Amino acid sequence: MKRPARSRERERAASDLFAALYPRLAGWCRRLVDDDGTAHEIASEAFTRLWARWTSVAEPQGFLYVTAANLVRDHWRKLERERRAVRRATAEAAVVPPAEPDDPSVRLLVQSLPDRLRVPILLHYYADMPIREVSVLTGRKEGTVKADLHAARELLRAHLRRSLDHTH
Repeated sequence: MKRPARSRERERAASDLFAALYPRLAGWCRRLVDDDGTAHEIASEAFTRLWARWTSVAEPQGFLYVTAANLVRDHWRKLERERRAVRRATAEAAVVPPAEPDDPSVRLLVQSLPDRLRVPILLHYYADMPIREVSVLTGRKEGTVKADLHAARELLRAHLRRSLDHTH
């Protein structure tokens, strides 16, 4: 079964528009959100919303950029809410110890870590967040989060070795 010529024309126009505008739109989003993956998600979502209204949008490029700007704003708001929640959670974790810690000595060691190392440990190991999410929440690059987790583990390992050596 053949599609009507008008349908093929619309699909071709949409495809041409995507090829012409997607790289520029994604690049613009990248500069705003400072993350490739998020930028591509936002640009893709803007195009998805355009396709849903394809026949009623008079100015597709303007629609794409306004939609992307709204999605970027939503992304920034979400990040700020997450940062506030992390600050509250880490402040509460530092003030209110867990009801039944697995190992009080490890908990105390984690609490004694500098903020730069403690926060990624709490988020990654205690809140089960993937490194990418810890990166977003702390505003650090994934490589930095990995390096901080490694440094924190090394400090904890050294402290635990010393405490075990003193007990035997």
